[in-house]
Amino acid sequence: MSISKIISAADAVSVIRDGDFVVSSGWGGHGVSETVLTAIEDRFLKDHEPTDLTLVWAGGQGDGENRGLNHLGHEGLLRRTIGGHYGLVPKIERLAVEEKIEAYNLPEGVLVHLYRNIASGSPGVLSTVGIGTFVDPRIEGGKVNASATEDIVEVTHRADEDWLFYRGFPVDVAIIRGTTADPLGNITTEKEAVSLEILSLAMAARASNGYVICQVERIAEAGSLDSRDVRVPGILVDAIVVADPGTHAQSWDTEYNPAVSGEIRIPLESLEPLPLDGRTAIARRAALELSADDVVNIGLGLPELIGRVAGEEDVQDLVTFTIDTGVIGGVPLSGFDFGASVNREALIDHASSFDFIDGGGLNTVFLGVAECDASGNVNVSRFGNRLAGCGGAINLTQRTRNVVFVTPFSSGGLEVAISGGELEIISEGRFGKFVDSVGQITFSSAIANDRGQHITYITERCVFELGADGLVLTEVAPGIDIDRDILSLMPFEPRIDSPRLMDAAIFATGRMGLRHRMLELNIRDRLTYDPIRNTVFMDYSGLHIRTSDDVAEVIAGVDDLLGPVARRVKSVVNYDRFQIDEVAIDAYADAVKYVQDTYYIDGQVARHTTNAFMRLKLDREFAKRDINSTVAESAENPPER
Repeated sequence: MSISKIISAADAVSVIRDGDFVVSSGWGGHGVSETVLTAIEDRFLKDHEPTDLTLVWAGGQGDGENRGLNHLGHEGLLRRTIGGHYGLVPKIERLAVEEKIEAYNLPEGVLVHLYRNIASGSPGVLSTVGIGTFVDPRIEGGKVNASATEDIVEVTHRADEDWLFYRGFPVDVAIIRGTTADPLGNITTEKEAVSLEILSLAMAARASNGYVICQVERIAEAGSLDSRDVRVPGILVDAIVVADPGTHAQSWDTEYNPAVSGEIRIPLESLEPLPLDGRTAIARRAALELSADDVVNIGLGLPELIGRVAGEEDVQDLVTFTIDTGVIGGVPLSGFDFGASVNREALIDHASSFDFIDGGGLNTVFLGVAECDASGNVNVSRFGNRLAGCGGAINLTQRTRNVVFVTPFSSGGLEVAISGGELEIISEGRFGKFVDSVGQITFSSAIANDRGQHITYITERCVFELGADGLVLTEVAPGIDIDRDILSLMPFEPRIDSPRLMDAAIFATGRMGLRHRMLELNIRDRLTYDPIRNTVFMDYSGLHIRTSDDVAEVIAGVDDLLGPVARRVKSVVNYDRFQIDEVAIDAYADAVKYVQDTYYIDGQVARHTTNAFMRLKLDREFAKRDINSTVAESAENPPER
């Protein structure tokens, strides 16, 4: 007969020894084992043990004051921390800044992948994530204070490319959370907003001969749990702690909402319209970067408003919002509920979410900015005596094709007014966001340029893009004087490339008509003819052909452009993120045949997409019609120019 694993929190944490590696699962206020963490603090304050712990966490776990990992922010209790995000744990942040502990900051995705690799017996994680940023050992190696002297990240060279090797560690104690447990230790998560890394972390502890403590809300009879709902099997769990009353809410803001845990779907009531202010203007301009069928990720803070704008513009069904907690689809929540959504489409584990991110699965990511320099490097992790940590930002920005940074032009007292379709600066902020040199490189512009990413920096008064040599001013808000309101306030002069006015709809009341814009083909904006090279460039990236009427519009655009040329041309066609519905495939392939026979020089066409399925689909249809080029994986071999 099995012995029940249900014990008190005090008994569960009594096994933690001096010097142990303690790893905690959670994200913000989601999935945090408040009862267990409080018990560790109580034991230390009463008995002065355990001491010299190494505390590891991926997603920030705290409320910015006293809860979550803040319970462990005591000198002597901790010797070392390896965290993904410090912004919500000021008590630990203070210990790091004051050199009371050895402190490291690693990307959130790397940490959850470390858990999974430790579980399989791997010595660590080999990744290109972090190259060129402060976690690169040629820069800082993830060390955030002078007390951190051990090298835990190494550079290695594989297949003509630099890689980073993140060293693993033993998981002596894993602290995880679920909703329901049976006496055997089987864990379900039916009321949790996110599942996070609880399985991989429990397996990592088992592989390390460690100890797993799981906090739950309630106990079920042995054998009563549906095996399909068990997220962590009892063979991996050593101790079950039933949460104290008031310490097992879904988040710091929400005790329990079945829509947040995905148990029900709710009708979405109309939200109060956002005020037409500077922050809304930034979010509205950022929303113009959305394309139909995009998979996007939004960060904490100002980027959250982009989801609100999408709701106001009625385009949430046209894009899929994701959060690196593993949430796919739905409406992202804000405040301490951020990290969850209502009416989500799916929920995957934390490590799998970063597999998707690191593999380039996102089309666009929206992130905030603490500092930005002339080169376009961005710091969101360390500024002065503030240690926020990189969180998932490094993962999110290193493989995503379209990265959009959003920030007020200045902070600390910035006040603006929008009236009559123009922006007026009432009072400037005390702290400029654009600096000579960032305090820490969380995003490397040089790496982004090497990888061919498209980088945009959006403020309330102007828009920059990343050029080959740094920031390029491309848009200015109506009512803004470039010299007075932009250049005079920057410690460097960006390149100015005939900046156009920001879209007037951003600064007008009412909807911007974003849904219509996203569903428009805008085919004429996608076609460019270079007479010197005698080449037409067709940018069909992100284009979705739904009907034969869409095909007819494509043909009309090509005829209008190439008809007057009066000679055959070369062609380069970009099919990245291109989609076509089955009902339109025959009409589209026939149209390609028509364009080839009418306008192209034989053999001088290059078509490319990174989507293997789309390559096969188009090649099959083109072959049926004797269209004389295949679709390549990249644009490395375009027609001779």
